[in-house]
Parts: sequence; structure tokens; C-alpha cells
Amino acid sequence: MIDTDVPVIILCGGKGTRMGNRTIPKPLVEIGDRPILWHVMKIYAAQGFKRFVLALGYGGDLIKRYFLEYDWRSRDFTLELGNGGSTYLSPNDAAGWRITFVETGLETLKGARVRKAAPYVQGQRFFVTYCDGVADIDLHALLRYHQQAGALATLTGVQAFSRFGVLQTDGRGRVTGFQEKPLVDALINGGFMVFERGVLAYLEGDDDVDLEQEPLRRLAADGELAVYHHRGFWRAMDTFKEAQELNTYWDEAAPWRIW
Repeated sequence: MIDTDVPVIILCGGKGTRMGNRTIPKPLVEIGDRPILWHVMKIYAAQGFKRFVLALGYGGDLIKRYFLEYDWRSRDFTLELGNGGSTYLSPNDAAGWRITFVETGLETLKGARVRKAAPYVQGQRFFVTYCDGVADIDLHALLRYHQQAGALATLTGVQAFSRFGVLQTDGRGRVTGFQEKPLVDALINGGFMVFERGVLAYLEGDDDVDLEQEPLRRLAADGELAVYHHRGFWRAMDTFKEAQELNTYWDEAAPWRIW
């Protein structure tokens, strides 16, 4: 049986330097009328996982403010002046979310951010994900796979599109065509990870512990790293152009909108 009380650590501390000259942190870049962070959280909440731990860094105060002001920004309400009372007239689309905000440092790398956020999660198992990737992923299937694999950690492997076009040749020095940004014939880490608490032993150290480097390499060398192949939709938002592309998806029919 899948436990829907599994908490979710979301890495929200990066500066998003490839997004261009922005005045807001990347987690608050809007897709439609909501931040990309909200979209990631909705993917989890729609499948029953509503306990979030946000590992904050750059712009953490703005992320806190967004959620502290969430009700009056997103709901209709009546304010009765003088008595200081207010009545909300529309439902809360984030009802039941429990969000813990953890300041993990401005320059801290991802592995150290997970370690610093971990004291605020209960139980032996938790999700870890990035704040900028969306997918139509079945999180219950991911958890079942993780349990069956019996590893300390499971990554979600996805195929990404190349950032460059590819030349098609005849092998004799002649170009026969072009393929615009094809899928790469390899899996990359798409986030949506599941960790057992034993992973924390691989994250010991200072603020310069980078999750994608030594910790994951050591887990793989020890046979403790599994991969769940997600074959559906997945996109990450690393650049302003990719944010525009996600907004186009949202305006038409966003595949990750499973709620």
C-alpha cells in the first residue's frame, strides 16, 4: 500500500541565472497566472502528497510572502472594516497543503540543502524534487517501483530534447537533412526522486555538497541508486525561452495539469 503521507522536499534555493535579468527568484516565475513552484506542488498534491518542505535560498523571503498572502491573492472575499473580519467566498485550491519553509543558505549546493531540510521530514522515506520541472508522472507508480527496487534512492529518468539541431548525413560528407532539437538517446535525471533516510549519510559535509556529483555517484557505485523510466511528458524551465514554451503549453493544453 502506498503511503500518501510521504513528505516532499523541493529545492528552491537556486538563483536561476540562466533566466536572464530577473527581479524574482526562479520558483516564482509564472506559468499562466501561478508560479512554476505552485505547478510542481500541484502535481504532488493532486496525487495525495500535500506535506511540503521548501529548501530556500535566493529570494526565500519572496517565496514565504507569496504563500503567506496566498488566500487573499487567489480567492474572492468580503472584508468587513472596523471589525477586522473577512469571509472567503471561493474555495481554496491548495486546501490541506502543509508547507514548512527552511532557510538553507544563499550559496548552499543541492545536496547540502536536502541535508538541512531533512530534519523537518518525518518517517524513513521522502520525495525530493526541483522547483522547475513538470511532468505527467504517476507518483504512485514511482513509489511502487522504488519499493520494489529496494535501493536507498530512485531517480526519475527522462529523455530530454537536444538544445541544438542535428545534421543528417549520408556518411559520404553530404548533408541530407536537418532534425530540429531531437530527443537525446539517453536518460537524464528529471527530478521526482525518492530517498530513504539512509541517503543522508551520503550528504554529510559542508554547504558545498552537490547532490548530482559525489553523492549520486557513490550511491550508484554502492548499488543503491535505481532509475524509474518516465516515458510521458516532461519539461524543465532553465531559461526564459523555456518559460515561454511552458506558458504556450498552459494556454493550449498542459499535459502536466492532472488536477
